[in-house]
Amino acid sequence: MQRFTLPRDMYHGKGSLEALKTLKGKKAIICVGGGSMKRFGFLDRAKAYLEEAGMEVALFEGIESDPSVETVMKGAQAMLDFGPDWIVAIGGGSPIDAAKAMWIKYEYPECTFEDMCKVFGIPELRRKAHFCAVSSTSGTATEVTAFSIITDYAKGIKYPIADFEITPDVAIVDPELAETMPKKLVAHTGMDALTHAVEAYVSTANSDFTDPLAIHAIEMIQKTLVASYNGDMDARHAMHTAQCLAGQAFSNALLGIVHSMAHKTGAIFADYGAHIIHGAANAMYLPKVIAFNAKDPTAKKRYGVIADYMHLGGKNDEEKVALLIQFCRDMNDKLNIPHGIKFYGADSYPTEQGFVPEEVFLERLPEIAKNAIGDACTGSNPRQPSQEEMEKLLKCCYYDTEVDF
Repeated sequence: MQRFTLPRDMYHGKGSLEALKTLKGKKAIICVGGGSMKRFGFLDRAKAYLEEAGMEVALFEGIESDPSVETVMKGAQAMLDFGPDWIVAIGGGSPIDAAKAMWIKYEYPECTFEDMCKVFGIPELRRKAHFCAVSSTSGTATEVTAFSIITDYAKGIKYPIADFEITPDVAIVDPELAETMPKKLVAHTGMDALTHAVEAYVSTANSDFTDPLAIHAIEMIQKTLVASYNGDMDARHAMHTAQCLAGQAFSNALLGIVHSMAHKTGAIFADYGAHIIHGAANAMYLPKVIAFNAKDPTAKKRYGVIADYMHLGGKNDEEKVALLIQFCRDMNDKLNIPHGIKFYGADSYPTEQGFVPEEVFLERLPEIAKNAIGDACTGSNPRQPSQEEMEKLLKCCYYDTEVDF
């Protein structure tokens, strides 16, 4: 038996932020990030709409990129002090993910972060509050998913929280919020969305309910991501829809080892001055993982189907897989994303020598590989890697070398 779960209500299209007026409750807390939502007036509008709905509104501001366990605990305490019956998270993936974890702790104060990380092990929520997510970036689709990513900085590891309980009750997908994204964010979130759709389609948990969402998302991303990156606002609006479709697909079909590897490499080199941004990590690793997974006959066939829908050509699945890999690499070039960790600069742009020294990468490689294998996303990957294979795959992702195993 499989399950297909999405928010009960999804409001989409320009101006849909106004749907906040329809929420019914007494108190709402808005969780928001570092300032762009305030700077462009969306935070004030959200607060005004909730007040118009008759609610007392509190703010929890300043949620950082790659939110920490400490931020989650601090936000949960703010919720316990205020007592909201609506949690409204507005912004990119970080504030929404953080608010999801805060929600768990708010409803179950005795719940530890370790408890939250037990896959599909969260107790029943909505005893105290419902959850509304308003997305401002076009990639994570956390506004419709059963996932949250929280970073334990003490360990340098990003942990996925996975449970249908944290699927928002209401999602607002207003493309007006995405118009303000800087160019680099468009690139990284867009490739994150592509990875979501591709991994969902070849996941061992795919179904007839998720396949159409994944395929249509891929078709839309192929047509609109580069144009959105270059400032076309009609394409930007379409990408905001496409990433949400990809999110609906992967929340129910799950993901694969592109994400496992991205989670476990994102913060592990922070002591060298930077993070490997999640979307950029996915962009670098996706072509390698396609080559690795294509050794599985079922996955190879499904990659071929993706290539067919994209009209990439190819006489057989072997050629189609090669063309799909080349398409992903070409996208990285067009979006100014490097092809390997070795060439990943501290600013995320391609450079001759990236911020992660070779000897440091090799020293940490066994632990990274072990953690990636143990990641929640690995179980639904079409090919289960051994420790040795994961280490070899990560080396290919560091040096940008061919995957032939």
